[in-house]
Amino acid sequence: MQNLDVNKTVSAWSSLAGTVFVPHTEEEYRQLVGLLDRLIDEAGEDESHPLASLMEIIGVLIEKYEDEHVPELEAD
Repeated sequence: MQNLDVNKTVSAWSSLAGTVFVPHTEEEYRQLVGLLDRLIDEAGEDESHPLASLMEIIGVLIEKYEDEHVPELEAD
C-alpha cells in the first residue's frame, strides 16, 4: 500500500476541490456534465490517457446524482 503524503494531498486537492465535487444541486450537476464533456473531447475513449481515471470518477459522481434526482422514464 502506498504511503499517503497528507501535505502533498492537501496541496493537490486544494487545486481540484472547486472542480471535482459531489453534486448536490442541478447547477453543480450541470457543471460536472460540462467538465466531463470537455475531458472526453480531450481524451476521447483512450483508457490509457492520463485523464481516464478522472473521467471515470466524474462519471460515477454524475451517475449518483442522476440515480438520486432524475426520475426514470417508464416504458410503455
